[in-house]
Amino acid sequence: MKWTGLNELRDSYLRFFESKGALRHKSYSLIPHNDNSLLLIVAGMAPLKPYFTGQEVPPRTRMTTCQKCIRTGDIENVGKTARHGTFFEMLGNFSFGDYFKEEAIEWAWEYCTKVLELPVDRLFVSVYENDDEAEKIWHEKIGLPLEKIFRMGKEDNFWEAGTDGPCGPCSEIYFDRGEEYGCGKPDCKVGCDCDRYMEFWNLVFTQFERHEDGTYTPLAQKNIDTGMGLERLATIMQNVDSIFDVDTIKAIRDKVCEIAGCEYGKEYKKDVSIRVITDHIRSVTFLASDGVLPSNEGRGYVMRRLLRRAVRHGKLLGINGLFLKDIVKTVVDNSKSEYNELEEKYDYIVKLLTTEEKNFNETIDRGLNILSGYISDMQANGETVLDGVKCFTLSDTYGFPIDLTREILEEKGLSCDEEGYAAAMEEQRETARKARGGSKYMGADETVFHKIDKSFTTKFVGYETLTNNAEIAFIANDDELIENAGVGDEVYIVSSVTPFYAESGGQAGDKGTIKTASGVCEVIDTQKVVAGKFAHKVKVVEGAVSVGQTAEFTVDKESRQNVMRNHSCAHLLQAALRKVLGDHVHQAGQLVTDDRLRFDFSHFEAVTPQQLSEIEDLVNGYILSAMDIKVEEMPIDEAKKLGAMALFSEKYGETVRVVTMGDASIEFCGGTHLDNTSKAGLFKIVSESSVASGVRRIEAVTGNGVLKLIKEQADIITASAQTLKIGNTSELANRCAGVMGEIKTLEKEIESLRGEISNMKTKSLFDNVQNVGGVDVISARLDGVGTEMLRKMCDEIKADRPDAVAVLAGVDNGKANLACAAGKNAVAKGAHAGKIVGKVAAVTGGKGGGRPDSAMAGVADMSKLSEALDAAAGIVAEFVK
Repeated sequence: MKWTGLNELRDSYLRFFESKGALRHKSYSLIPHNDNSLLLIVAGMAPLKPYFTGQEVPPRTRMTTCQKCIRTGDIENVGKTARHGTFFEMLGNFSFGDYFKEEAIEWAWEYCTKVLELPVDRLFVSVYENDDEAEKIWHEKIGLPLEKIFRMGKEDNFWEAGTDGPCGPCSEIYFDRGEEYGCGKPDCKVGCDCDRYMEFWNLVFTQFERHEDGTYTPLAQKNIDTGMGLERLATIMQNVDSIFDVDTIKAIRDKVCEIAGCEYGKEYKKDVSIRVITDHIRSVTFLASDGVLPSNEGRGYVMRRLLRRAVRHGKLLGINGLFLKDIVKTVVDNSKSEYNELEEKYDYIVKLLTTEEKNFNETIDRGLNILSGYISDMQANGETVLDGVKCFTLSDTYGFPIDLTREILEEKGLSCDEEGYAAAMEEQRETARKARGGSKYMGADETVFHKIDKSFTTKFVGYETLTNNAEIAFIANDDELIENAGVGDEVYIVSSVTPFYAESGGQAGDKGTIKTASGVCEVIDTQKVVAGKFAHKVKVVEGAVSVGQTAEFTVDKESRQNVMRNHSCAHLLQAALRKVLGDHVHQAGQLVTDDRLRFDFSHFEAVTPQQLSEIEDLVNGYILSAMDIKVEEMPIDEAKKLGAMALFSEKYGETVRVVTMGDASIEFCGGTHLDNTSKAGLFKIVSESSVASGVRRIEAVTGNGVLKLIKEQADIITASAQTLKIGNTSELANRCAGVMGEIKTLEKEIESLRGEISNMKTKSLFDNVQNVGGVDVISARLDGVGTEMLRKMCDEIKADRPDAVAVLAGVDNGKANLACAAGKNAVAKGAHAGKIVGKVAAVTGGKGGGRPDSAMAGVADMSKLSEALDAAAGIVAEFVK
């Protein structure tokens, strides 16, 4: 591994993939072409979407690019840290229905180890949790040990940009930068949120297209999309701390320091401003070269915001006058070898940015004037807090920083509405999120358990025993470690040894009791918290407990037994599912508690009632055959040779625990199980449903749960039989069928009678007609008439009386609705049912509307219904010509 400049790295990458038959294509514009899902290009594949979807024919089935990209999702963090930036270049190699996973992985490895000469012992990879194929290639083809291959979930290893477009599982390559960049945690590894393991190359196996409604469909062809941040790669190759230390970016950073007359690395606040300017000037220079203009919306707003932040931070560094043009020259000089448009449009870029910079300087003065006006109004009205929306408007529209607003207000003895400002800011961020691709983070939030010594762990002895004595090592609430807890307190107890199983692999944590000489705790749940520690969530029910006391830890035997029944039957269920539905079935998730089991599995259509019956019979057959359940620990390779099934989402060590149930099931599993299938008693499926595309869910009960279900259903049957006055419950089905037939007959008779009543009422309505401008107007209140009958009566009036307008109020169950019908001749004379009924309803405080010939409205105040109907004729007169 030797020092390599950023521009040389870019060229070496592109030349390497040219040697593999790829077309070397110049970067596309930052402005998306015919893609409304993105404001700006955020990834190398974004401009190539039509090729991935097959909508357009690519110039070659193999391509390679170095794409200009801008992401502003973390703009507030740019400068505050040395890892965030908005502009970056993304190296990529792409295949459109040509090569796929094997070549993509092999060539990536070749480039890393042969061309860049990166040390193999410092390289790691991750794969999507369900991608066995990729793991196999890394392990068997490349020779990477399994311990250097990490399976991760969708958030980390499934790539998609924007609201729609090509996407798919991915494999990422990491470089171990050394312990000096780590967090010091004993479990620090790939996926940790520290800086040690740097992800620098993402290999996306594009197989699907995401649609705006969130659904996915397979692409017509399998594609490859890889992305590697050029600046990140340069950070590794140049052995520097951050992207701001890379040669071409450092040149910009040094220019900023030269203009500001300061030194980088001496003062944090100044470093923040230096990094903001260094990053943002790159973004706005490239945006300008691609034709983006500063504005208050869309990508123009992104550009304006970036430029104003840069100018603002220039002022914080003490830079007076216009300075961006001097830094632009450095940006252009360091990037023109690849992006010749920068040099070609240099004069235009400088003019555009300088004009915006000049306007912003004036804007700051305008912002001061606006703020002064706000302060005068506040003082006149005796107010002390400036509205948060106004604070945000000053910042967002006028570019007047919130910290400056805060400072000026405080000088006047005033303050700003921080919550209102934050709400307005979040609303804007949400809008921005919808317009850009999402970002991802790895790692977990700090918890109270991180305060416990890293070397402290909990030993689980619950496979062998349900009770043991141990010292209470720690007690904690949600916020801090405490020394003791009394009656009514809900706290967490941590010990070095426990028989309580902590929730894992879908099996719920154990319940039970923890007793000391001075108190009793009910264990509500048991969880794995951090670094091998188990936390017992407890409620103190007697006395008090303290750190350092010896306690008796006792698992609830009945609860554990029920959990084991459900867990063992979950294994038997998977075996039955694979036998009935096929070998494509794999566990996609499960929940095993003491009262039920929930099993999610891969399958692409609803399981039929016949299949469910067969599956249920198979599981009960396994139970009744009384198969011994054997639990063994063995090397992982040996377990695989035995055919043991593993979970896609789990990471396994060299030694694994294997649970075998006769010749029915063999799986990797760390949970607790019965020793014989017969102890499950019985198994009953309660429901089958869809969880997601390609994932089904079965919920079931076992043992006592089945007995409880049988009793509940028997009670329902008995109660139903009594209601129908049946002595023999075996006659219930026939009696129910007979009752349903009787109900249908009665419903038909009722409908017929309603029709006759409707006709009679409709005819009687015209006994009292008012003529308004040649249009017959009727209005009436009809008690016991619902919405459907009102509509039917209106339809009859329109058909029979073309010169009429009817306003009818149907009152049913204490609620009223208005309906208006206008015959075709009445409509021709200007009558409009929607507008008429709206005005009539308004008399009662209601609202409504609809078509010219038919409309409905609601009544708000029933006491004004008569007044509203009396006003109908006058309202019709307003419309009739």
